[in-house]
Amino acid sequence: MNLFQNDRCLYCHAFIVPTVSWGSLFSKETEDPLCLTCKGKLEKIAGETCRICSRPFHLLDEQYRDGDLCHDCTRWEEDLEWQGYLEKNHSLYLYNEFLKELIASYKFRGDYVLAKVFVEYFKKKIATIIPDLLVPIPLSDERLYERGFNQAAAVLTLAGYSAAEILTRIHSEKQSKKSREERIHLTQVFQLVSNSELTGKRILLIDDIYTTGSTLRHAAKLLKGAGAESIQALTIAR
Repeated sequence: MNLFQNDRCLYCHAFIVPTVSWGSLFSKETEDPLCLTCKGKLEKIAGETCRICSRPFHLLDEQYRDGDLCHDCTRWEEDLEWQGYLEKNHSLYLYNEFLKELIASYKFRGDYVLAKVFVEYFKKKIATIIPDLLVPIPLSDERLYERGFNQAAAVLTLAGYSAAEILTRIHSEKQSKKSREERIHLTQVFQLVSNSELTGKRILLIDDIYTTGSTLRHAAKLLKGAGAESIQALTIAR
């Protein structure tokens, strides 16, 4: 290995000079996908967060917090139609302007290699959750054709996991164009692949962004109805 070989940041394409240490002389260190400047723009979620959605409480006024839940999750849990389906969402980063642009490049401009930015975090988090099935939120056929790949499944693939693609999606208008109320009151947008045996399974849904939680709860509701024991989610951004 050439210790002084430069590599490029996957986002801004600046050269990354590897840090030379005694450890690097005797072991292959994990490649860093981002330069220090880009990495510094990512804001990890830390501190006290909502028990269900991982929303940081320090970003909320006290009136939008109800004990260990944010106000949005309280509303979901008070609605008998949606109560208890999503046990927990785990998110890594705040959806700030930098991450918004990075995900746009990854998701809408076909920059598949950016999935590498999130691989190590996903591996560590999945190892602590130990689910029976990893289920990426699916795209409709039309949306998959537009984007070229499923951004949720891509991270799993690069991390070396098998995706349980047991959900299909009915094509509809983009979620980003809908209000919170419109998202909540959507008819079921997912269908279960036939012969999927879910009885007693612990499922981890995989998606890129937790916004209102509607997409994840629609999927969780369908999977719970098919016999799954518990549903958690793992998302890049919150």
